[in-house]
Amino acid sequence: MTAIPLQPPRRLVEFTLDGAATRVSEGATLLDACRAAGKDVPTLCEGDTLTPKNACRVCVVEVDGARTLAPACSRRAEPGMSVRTDTERTRHSRRVVLELLASSVDMSTTPKAAGRLKEYEAKPERSGPDAARLNEEPRVDNDLYVRDYDKRILCYKCVDACGEQGQNTFAISVAGRGFDARIAVEHDAPLTDSACVYCGNRIEVCPTGALSFKSEFDMRAAGTWDESAQTETTTVCTYCGVGCNLTLHVQDNEIVKVTAPHDNPVTHGNLCLKGRFGYQHVQNRD
Repeated sequence: MTAIPLQPPRRLVEFTLDGAATRVSEGATLLDACRAAGKDVPTLCEGDTLTPKNACRVCVVEVDGARTLAPACSRRAEPGMSVRTDTERTRHSRRVVLELLASSVDMSTTPKAAGRLKEYEAKPERSGPDAARLNEEPRVDNDLYVRDYDKRILCYKCVDACGEQGQNTFAISVAGRGFDARIAVEHDAPLTDSACVYCGNRIEVCPTGALSFKSEFDMRAAGTWDESAQTETTTVCTYCGVGCNLTLHVQDNEIVKVTAPHDNPVTHGNLCLKGRFGYQHVQNRD
């Protein structure tokens, strides 16, 4: 019989979370601990398949003795620390971040954004009508997905999914500085002239809808997109023998988009061009 090597058990870290004694595995983040304890800490740039970039700072918490607020998505739990998640300081910081984002970015397709703005009493209109907005038309330069820069928040998730944490094609990066900073391909060329392989993995991780399926974009424009009427069915991709899992989103008996389960041991939420976009043949009535 072949011996299966076992990893040494992880030690438990004990600390205080909102006044209650808490224990998590060594190496766990404060966000992991908050979720395990049922704490509702908002996030935007954090994703379960990527290493956080600490870009949005919406998930900040207060650590006693620390000079600054700590991003819960990346700060590791340490023995004896005392953490508070819902203080006036954390609420003020989250409110300011949400106001700045909503004043300069279209967050209409960002999940839970409207609820978060109301929860933290954020008032984006305080920035006035001259807040920095791109007011740029969505870029529709291919038949598979759309780039809407008016919705981008520079969370770096799409850059990481295209880079060393995902596809390793490095087709996109951040170009420009300050208010001119944006996600772009080399020389800001059309997507069809770039190194993009159309795996769609950056759509999977986009938290705001800045990247979306062409099918979803067209349906939203026509007013027919209705997530409440959609069903989700997970199946196995039939294009090759790797065994990738697909989640088919179906509305009115039509597949409208394809995502991938993030807990799948084969792909961890990633797919190839055929798996992500090659579903049209299923519903070709001709």
